[in-house]
Amino acid sequence: MAFGQLERGAGPQPMSDINMTPLIDVMLVLLVIFMITAPLMTNSLALDLPKSNAAQLNDSPRFITVSIDVAGRMYLGNESLDATALGQRIAETARLHPQTEVQLRADQAVAYGRVAELIGLVQANGLTRIGFVTDSATGGAPR
Repeated sequence: MAFGQLERGAGPQPMSDINMTPLIDVMLVLLVIFMITAPLMTNSLALDLPKSNAAQLNDSPRFITVSIDVAGRMYLGNESLDATALGQRIAETARLHPQTEVQLRADQAVAYGRVAELIGLVQANGLTRIGFVTDSATGGAPR
């Protein structure tokens, strides 16, 4: 008497491949999240530029110190000069030693535009290696 087939068939084989669709969906969602949040992160920085724990002064063999105070007076070393005289002295230094480094000291209250003008004056007269001197954040010697 035959009631049916007693032998079982092989049936469906287990899938041995990884389903990549959920993985790709998650990666695309993370990409969109990072694309949206990245521009927001750059605008939330609060900077206090005059203080720094940066590296100490460069021990370059040739450097000059150019300073600007709150009143806008410019100094080469400790000597107060107007913009024309300062430009002439920088041009003379650049002609004699083109690799001279300029260490720029600016008071914290000086407007950024004045500092940018001083940088332009230095570069226009031939010196392009400019370093900014700041006070250390711990209150030690200037760096």
